[in-house]
Amino acid sequence: MAAVLLAVAIVVEVASTALLPRTNGFSNPLWSLVVLAGYAVSIGLLAAVVKSIPVSVTYAVWSGAGTALVAVVGLLFLGESLSRFQVGSLALIVVGVMGLNMAGSH
Repeated sequence: MAAVLLAVAIVVEVASTALLPRTNGFSNPLWSLVVLAGYAVSIGLLAAVVKSIPVSVTYAVWSGAGTALVAVVGLLFLGESLSRFQVGSLALIVVGVMGLNMAGSH
């Protein structure tokens, strides 16, 4: 169950981050509230997850997977580009998160 909550926390955080441009520097109250609420939900879910999964592993997965997913969302939906170097760097993040998960499971 903790892994599912972590996945939901990641998706909510990524969605909130993708919506940041709509806040116009937090000058748009509605979108600002949506983004801040999303971050609050994500952190709340993380607090529940660390009851079952060590905080070091939880945070590594949350931040690494979130970083990679935000890059993909930026590429697919926000008109951003990724160079080969950036793609390779994101792959290293994913490999690092996988390594932390495997090391944390023993």
